[in-house]
Amino acid sequence: MKTYNYTLNDKSLDSLIDFPVFEKEKNILIQIFCGEKKDVLEKILKEITNKLPQAICIGSSTDGEINNAEISILKTVISISTFENTTLKTTHIEEKDSFKNGALLASELCCENTKLLLTFTDGDTTNGEEFLNGIASINEKVLVSGGMAGDNAHFTQTFISSQNNILTRGSVGVSFNSDILKVYNAYNFNWSPIGIEHEIEEVEGNRVYKISGLTPLDFYEKYLGEHVARTLPATGIEFPLIVQKNNIPLARAVIAKHEDGSLSFAGNLYKGDIVKLGFGNVELMMNNPLKSLFSKSKINNTESFFIYACMARRRYMPNLIDTEISPFSKIASTSGFFTYGEFYHHYSHNELLNQTLTVLSLSEKEIEEEEKENEEEKESSTLSDHARSLQALTHLIQQSSEDYNKQSKELESKNIYAQNLITSQKQFLKYAIHETNTPLSVIMGNIDMFEMQLGKNKYLTNIEIAMKNIFSIYDDLSYLVKKDQVNKATHTINLIDFIRSRIDFFTQTAIRFKSNFEFIHAREEIIINFNEIKLQRIVDNNLTNAIKYTLPNEKIYVILKVHKKDCDLTIESRSAQILDPQKIFEEYYREEVSKDGFGLGLNLVKRICSEENVGIKLESGENWASFTYTFKDVL
Repeated sequence: MKTYNYTLNDKSLDSLIDFPVFEKEKNILIQIFCGEKKDVLEKILKEITNKLPQAICIGSSTDGEINNAEISILKTVISISTFENTTLKTTHIEEKDSFKNGALLASELCCENTKLLLTFTDGDTTNGEEFLNGIASINEKVLVSGGMAGDNAHFTQTFISSQNNILTRGSVGVSFNSDILKVYNAYNFNWSPIGIEHEIEEVEGNRVYKISGLTPLDFYEKYLGEHVARTLPATGIEFPLIVQKNNIPLARAVIAKHEDGSLSFAGNLYKGDIVKLGFGNVELMMNNPLKSLFSKSKINNTESFFIYACMARRRYMPNLIDTEISPFSKIASTSGFFTYGEFYHHYSHNELLNQTLTVLSLSEKEIEEEEKENEEEKESSTLSDHARSLQALTHLIQQSSEDYNKQSKELESKNIYAQNLITSQKQFLKYAIHETNTPLSVIMGNIDMFEMQLGKNKYLTNIEIAMKNIFSIYDDLSYLVKKDQVNKATHTINLIDFIRSRIDFFTQTAIRFKSNFEFIHAREEIIINFNEIKLQRIVDNNLTNAIKYTLPNEKIYVILKVHKKDCDLTIESRSAQILDPQKIFEEYYREEVSKDGFGLGLNLVKRICSEENVGIKLESGENWASFTYTFKDVL
């Protein structure tokens, strides 16, 4: 096998290519990588098929061309390969359905000794993943290589060719049929995921409608900026979505933007896929790819390399791409083009890749013993200052991303631990409150029985007062723990009767603290629609607070006033001035730490009032304080 590469120039084809050298060859493959207009390809095809009618000829429009170590754009490269013991067969398919296109291509080309299926598709309408699935439906073991045509990032119209036929839709292919041809493939990815994970939420084939709650267009604008989003897909292709499939990191680059904010990608994505944005890791790209792609024996026996690389690689590092390509040309003749999607075969599974460099190594000769590594291969490539700066910047991004991921995992672990602690705490409180209810009820029941049989005494009265305080605290804790399960139903409540019953409950406690209640109301009935449990928390907490903070031998005034459709409940008394009214409703805050309680009551009252749209007004001066709660819509 031999391969000869030519870059079209102003000279005629006859002066560029020595056609007589190929006239007696029976098995000839001609690949034309055209970065120019379609009429240039038409002219070349007409002349080549006339000069070498026995040749198999396929071609593709490009986003850059490869002729050994030379990378070109807007030019045309002609690669002619001759084989001694390999026969070739070609066809073209123009079906609209991508899966059917692949199935028909494989049906016509694959036979028992097919070692390789080399294929190009248009880059506009073909769904590359479905096309490869179609091939696999006929033959899942044959090695598939090639790519999707480019059009220099115009994204308007690509074209491919088979013999004299030029197609703007469909696929062309060549089968390599041989018993001795050795074919190896490999790929370099070198695009690293960065940032947080995102979920594909709405998708149909290769068209994505929602990513983590955003339209894909808004997603790209958020993370890459307005300019990139506005000019997609021409820019931004260097930052694909990266997803893991079949143990291969796959990039999915944007190929089309739609008016509804959805984006089409060069390959399918699926609902539930976890993706990250990717960036080109220049540090990895600039390492000699031969070391990571092929074993030494495969390299030394290669007679031709065919390279099909993503356009994003060339555009991402236009002045450095030759660093990645040139090592191959030092081993064997190398040709190829920059694509809109690369085809790769991996353990009986075809994959559509983006952002990758895919390489085919072909040889018809017998495997020779491994040669010693020459000095040229030992030498590391000399990098420019610009290249080293890019390398350092990429290393910084990669290391920062790794640090961020590590810190995120640690934070997530700590957050889970904290949540477990909170859950355990709530569970403990729930059990403790549940178990406390029974002994409290027993104590209160026995106090009542003792009073019925033997009458009251000051010791029993003190116990009863203390028990009522404990019951109030118990009710607060019970509400806090179980508030999500509290029956939210409201009932018609006579506010006067309700408040009178709560005053009666705490009267003994008030007397114990040398104060008493005076209940003032102009009506005998004030009806509101409210949740009884929540109303009791508001009233009880204010009454117990008034008892604790009212000066000795002073009255606690509980006043109800109705104006229009609202009712004001006011609890006021002579007491120490409230020093910090802004903090009085905060959790665990107490004006006087010497007083009993946890500082939870007024915070709980504020929460309930916010939930139920109850107004709060706090007034305080020297030796007095007043709390007013406005209930809406009195019936």
